[in-house]
Amino acid sequence: MPTLDRRNLLRASIALAFPPGVIPLFGGCQRTQVVSSRDEPLETGKTYDEPKEALMQIQYLEIVTPDVDKICTQYSNVHGLIFNDPDPNLGGARTAKLSGGGLLGVRRPLRETESPVVRPYVLVDDIEESVAAAADSGAEVALPPMDLQGHGICAIVIQGGIECGLWQL
Repeated sequence: MPTLDRRNLLRASIALAFPPGVIPLFGGCQRTQVVSSRDEPLETGKTYDEPKEALMQIQYLEIVTPDVDKICTQYSNVHGLIFNDPDPNLGGARTAKLSGGGLLGVRRPLRETESPVVRPYVLVDDIEESVAAAADSGAEVALPPMDLQGHGICAIVIQGGIECGLWQL
């Protein structure tokens, strides 16, 4: 006989609260991809089945914090990461490898007005085109494409208060 714990109670409550057919809407995420052509509008809820290579990839995950050592220690203890010495080409970030070939970088704010943030940098084929597409969709270009010696080119856009980096190798 099943026990009544919090998980089963929650499941029963959800089953009673939602009519049949609604629950599958909460079944999880589906693989989607933004269509690259700006002439073709995206359809809400449409799934774009593309090859695995077409999926979004995080190339660099940046954490800006006044407590670099504490964050690096936490990620080392929790995830077993090994951080390198500060990299001057990445704003003094201490970096660790991510699965898939990307990097996690933890650095101090570069200016007094820079707030703590976790900022993903998504790998793109053409950073100029990607920045233009973001701007066309209403994003503010906070940092235009900038060369990071030995790492690639990055840019930062802000949409609805959310900062997103773009990265071209």
